[in-house]
Amino acid sequence: MLETSARLLKLLSLLQVRRDWTGPALAGRLGVDVRTIRRDVDKLRSLGYPVTSLPGAAGGYRLGAGAELPPLLLDDDEAVAVAVGLRTAANGTVAGIEETSVRALTKLEQVLPARLRRRVQALQAHTTALSAAGPTVDAETLTTIAAACRDHRQLRFTYAPTHGEPTRRLVEPQGLVHTGRRWYLVAWDVSKEDWRTFRVDRITTEPTPAARCPPREPPAESLGEFVSRQVASNVYTYQAVLTIHAPLRAVAERTTPISAVLEPIDESSCLMRTGADSLDRIVFHLMFLGHDFTVHEPEELTDHVRTLIGRLQNAIGARG
Repeated sequence: MLETSARLLKLLSLLQVRRDWTGPALAGRLGVDVRTIRRDVDKLRSLGYPVTSLPGAAGGYRLGAGAELPPLLLDDDEAVAVAVGLRTAANGTVAGIEETSVRALTKLEQVLPARLRRRVQALQAHTTALSAAGPTVDAETLTTIAAACRDHRQLRFTYAPTHGEPTRRLVEPQGLVHTGRRWYLVAWDVSKEDWRTFRVDRITTEPTPAARCPPREPPAESLGEFVSRQVASNVYTYQAVLTIHAPLRAVAERTTPISAVLEPIDESSCLMRTGADSLDRIVFHLMFLGHDFTVHEPEELTDHVRTLIGRLQNAIGARG
């Protein structure tokens, strides 16, 4: 009896890990025959788990969504990861889920084994969350956008850009990117006929799903890299291209993916693309890096650096 119960728990765990399983694959993982798998699946169904059968020569099974949430089986590392994630969500950038996250964390800690509870409590006791002032987004907005990405549906919403008046947009959403402080939506703008990056906190109305749309080839292999390129320079008045005379790894330690796009040149230098709404901000950013650099473009940045050099030389001369 105990052996059968342990096998049922293992079977349920496998069904939660992967979307579809064939009968032979499950039998191989559990060390039983296909007939035993069929009997075990029937037992799970009798306990209320919505396990559906898949068509095909080999047959298969899928754990569907039921009317009630079934018990979730987690290994040690998964349980700790979920606990840490819930704690982070309680102090994160998504508005409206703080209290829910705390409730879920409380329930999880009640059922954690003592050895795992000590690991989670030690991490919480010795970690201080520094709340950063910044925009938050609504959880329902994120789930609406994510569902539209999954279902290939257009979205309508009002967007307030950095400059200019809010405008109505119709987009074909591709995916969400989270930088740690902000959420971005990558989408095909129907009216602009081009890919655009939208800050989710600047979407001023609840996104409304519209007509279905065929999947598009994404603008880049990595949406994260695409957002990095867009946010680091393309949205700013001044866009700079420079050579930083230092290894890429050293420069990356003093920049972020949304402040600069880096490309290796050789072992001792890299190409940087960055931007800002003022030349002074770009120069300040470059001086903060602490490495020599060469300006390629724009010409205004080169002229501005010359002007600043003159001011600094005059300041030294004025002091004798």
